[in-house]
Amino acid sequence: MPELPEVETIVRELRPALVGRTLRRPRLHATDVLRRVTARRLLATLRGNRVVDVMRRAKHVVFRLASGHRVVIQPRMTGSLVVYPQRPPPGARRYTVLEAALGNGRVFLYRDVRRLGTVWLLDEAGWQSYTARIGPEPLAADFDLARFADCLRGTRQAVKKVLMNQRRLAGVGNIYANEALFRARVDPSVPASELSPAAVRRLRRAILDVLKNALVNRGTTLRDYRTGTGERGAHQHALRVYGRGGRPCPRCGTGLVTTHAIDGRATTFCFRCQGRA
Repeated sequence: MPELPEVETIVRELRPALVGRTLRRPRLHATDVLRRVTARRLLATLRGNRVVDVMRRAKHVVFRLASGHRVVIQPRMTGSLVVYPQRPPPGARRYTVLEAALGNGRVFLYRDVRRLGTVWLLDEAGWQSYTARIGPEPLAADFDLARFADCLRGTRQAVKKVLMNQRRLAGVGNIYANEALFRARVDPSVPASELSPAAVRRLRRAILDVLKNALVNRGTTLRDYRTGTGERGAHQHALRVYGRGGRPCPRCGTGLVTTHAIDGRATTFCFRCQGRA
């Protein structure tokens, strides 16, 4: 599913097209994506409301509205959020879940082929409760070494599983956990609490570098992900281990190994480069 770089790319491209715009004629085409809100209440809140800000929290796109509400959309594996400057091209409305006119011919569409995503409508108290359950943002200014060490402390779960736990660290999923652990030369199966101080430092640096590089490339498109303007990301061409099981390690030439034993997800790593640390 889209991880931090993909969702942040969507947000950065939606923000200038949505902020200050009034939502007109909102339409909901499927209700199974809704969480703790009825279709009637969602549409009544959206209709005529103004978008004050568009932001990201973990893997979620958040629209802050003039009414004080927040619409939280997690696109997951097959969702996309796009603003079309004019009438959407033929076929663009297929699989649309939520849409709204923005004036001057602009249209916002949230499409979701398999409807795996979710849509929440939260008041201020609901938002505070929602965001409090999510871990720190790795690209935030206060995400220093001590904060990262706190994320890893007190658990013997495999470090890869801990990195992907959104209650401990926001926004990192399978793709970038694989990439960061390889870059840091850390065994993905080592218990998080057993990492040496040197390994913790390397891993924090690797997470930041991997996420920032993916942002420059506007995210990774393996299948369904599209940017906020409907284009493919380019970071799939820069991946060093994810999806490359059986190929030579780009660092030492040893064959990369893929296993599902750590957390049920595909973990690709190099036995030689990623010794326990």
